[in-house]
Amino acid sequence: MLHLPILRWGVPYRSVNQVVTPHFRTRQPFVSMSQANVGLIRRDLLKQVEARELLLKIPVAELVKMAGRAAGHFLNDTLPLDPESGTTQTPQQYIEQVSATTGMPFSNVRRNMNKVHGVLDRVEEVLAGLTRGLDLSVLDAGYGTVNGQMLSFFPRTDALGVVLPSNSPGVHSLWAPTPVLKMPLVLKPGSAEPWTPLRIINAWVKAGLPAGVFAYYPADHAGGNEILRSTGRGMVFGDVGSTKRWKAEGGRVEVHGPGYSKVVIGPDLADQWEQYIDVIAESMSNNGGRSCVNASGVWVTKHADKIAEALAKKLTSITPRAADDPDAVLAPFADPETARRISATIDGDMKGESGEARDVSAAVRGSARVASAHGGNYLLPTVIRCDANHPLANREFLFPFASVVEVPASALPDCLGSSLVVTCISSDPAFRARFVASPHVDRLNFGPLSTTQIGWDQPHEGNLFEHLYARRAIQRLA
Repeated sequence: MLHLPILRWGVPYRSVNQVVTPHFRTRQPFVSMSQANVGLIRRDLLKQVEARELLLKIPVAELVKMAGRAAGHFLNDTLPLDPESGTTQTPQQYIEQVSATTGMPFSNVRRNMNKVHGVLDRVEEVLAGLTRGLDLSVLDAGYGTVNGQMLSFFPRTDALGVVLPSNSPGVHSLWAPTPVLKMPLVLKPGSAEPWTPLRIINAWVKAGLPAGVFAYYPADHAGGNEILRSTGRGMVFGDVGSTKRWKAEGGRVEVHGPGYSKVVIGPDLADQWEQYIDVIAESMSNNGGRSCVNASGVWVTKHADKIAEALAKKLTSITPRAADDPDAVLAPFADPETARRISATIDGDMKGESGEARDVSAAVRGSARVASAHGGNYLLPTVIRCDANHPLANREFLFPFASVVEVPASALPDCLGSSLVVTCISSDPAFRARFVASPHVDRLNFGPLSTTQIGWDQPHEGNLFEHLYARRAIQRLA
């Protein structure tokens, strides 16, 4: 059985306390992870300053070059897993191991692998978007002159603590560039997806970064909470319940929960709705519907019934496939009961007294929403037609799911609620302007762009640079 160690500021450590994660399909023990307890984490994190000093010695220009090399190592190289036992990991083994513990099809893992590679390979472009084009050499001295103006930035923390999920490897692209910003990383991996953060660390180290800037702690919830308490700045991924306590931290911990992303068709293009079914379907189903940028709502001013019907028919081609099938889209649930619970939640909400709701997909596919195949339980794509006040009008689940809601144009975008991504399909400047002015839209796409299409130079889900650094006023005598 494979073993994954703790990394105590780059030093591998085998703990007496270990947790075994089974193979998703065979349910046999697959990987054992050493577990870090709260006391060990607390002691280690007294050394954050020393870890950051290792990065302060390296010019930003060299860190950018290292990121490019790390990108290639992550995508192409055989990297270590457990130095003590000598086990290594090829790129194909990485894909198979992520699939083995999460159920994700190989095609989705490869897509997310390329996403992480892209962020590291194009880190200058990514950071230019985060910093609005700031010359990052300012971070070498802490101050400098840019376009004739003196600028100074100071760190808000000595390390970034991140509590990671298991739903999709792509989320790691949000923190992967952190070392270029001269900030150490303290990572708690998801219990079912420890592979990607460890592979990113090992790629960085092979690229020349000191191993001592990374701490990697497989741990329980108490361990994750300790990481977020003990680092000056944090990042946490999870559902509304698990992240609620950290929203009260005044921005010290960046919360990444459900995205409630949406596609909106404006009144000027409402009669052309058939042209946009493909982009809506892609927004729902990309990455198996497991990302916060997947559309979970379609809001229109007319033709909602026709759109829901057409969308349900389009999505019937997405069915469970074997993990190694290149056309696989859906991912099964690691816990077989999870699919049934989610389906029961949807059915329960539909039977409530909070307005009209109809599962359009049920009649189109002619089968149950839960499907057992290839050793796992899947949820088949589901399109719900409901009113704006229905509980399912603004819900998100870990599979291709969306509600189709019809509202007056005058109600948009105020009726949408908080939305990580909104694709606004409209050519009307006045209609678009309302979305530009909305404080509830984090990322805005104009035109028929999938909600999952992310530009390297456009930050979304927070701004890593602004999370880690603050600007100070500075002046000097000539």
